[in-house]
Amino acid sequence: MKVAFIGDIVGRPGREMLEKHLHKIRIEYNLDLVIANYENASHGFGLTKKNCEELLSYGVDVMTGGNHSWDKKEVFELYETEPLIRPINYPNSSPGKGLIEIEILGKSVAVINVMGNYTMPMCDNPFIKVDKIINELLDKGIKHIIIDIHAEATSEKLAMMHIVKDRVSALFGTHTHVGTDDLAIIDGCCYVSDVGLTGCRDGVIGMDRQIPLQRFMTGIGGHYTIPKKCQKILQMIIFELDENGRGINAKKLKIYDNGKEVKLDAQIESYNLN
Repeated sequence: MKVAFIGDIVGRPGREMLEKHLHKIRIEYNLDLVIANYENASHGFGLTKKNCEELLSYGVDVMTGGNHSWDKKEVFELYETEPLIRPINYPNSSPGKGLIEIEILGKSVAVINVMGNYTMPMCDNPFIKVDKIINELLDKGIKHIIIDIHAEATSEKLAMMHIVKDRVSALFGTHTHVGTDDLAIIDGCCYVSDVGLTGCRDGVIGMDRQIPLQRFMTGIGGHYTIPKKCQKILQMIIFELDENGRGINAKKLKIYDNGKEVKLDAQIESYNLN
């Protein structure tokens, strides 16, 4: 099973990169499933119905969220009709769900979205919540389990990796918009602390740099916007799973708007040394 995971899609520039490249990537890598994080896809904050339909038409199959999941209120109704999820550790009474199960190549695949604690909205303990959900999925015979951990702190992401690595197929970090270079398959679990944004690469985490710089230099904030013109990048992880949901290989793919492509293969290693 060949899967792609795209990190935070930030505004129109991010959507344009998917429109331009995703279809041919699906063909080139023979992808069976594409997962992408939507929480910044509409003007940098949340997701509209129009942009949801747009991303699905480009070849995204499942979309995960984060702390901006509900910024556009029209998303509430989309949870009932589209393959969207939000962090599973929000209260059960919150709109949407944090887990989706789909059938791919005769296998049940579970995609989970969970949010960290540090600097994030108040939610249930992500570690306890995910640990319980994974055990329930395994009891149902589901071995292909992919998690988007939307968190600020790399320490939380690494801790989650140690908790789940022997039981899930992949754990990918989102939220910081800055890609990390620690892609690895660890005891069969594909992992990276942050995939990195798809959108403008020459601003501040995908946003126009004027207001962030003003805030850092003067303490005076303002409304963050997406630049109308910028230098863009698409960042994604492409990985392959075996019949038991264990990672076989993985690579980071970066595509720049000037056509340059950068590929980095995952380190394959074991942390079970005892």
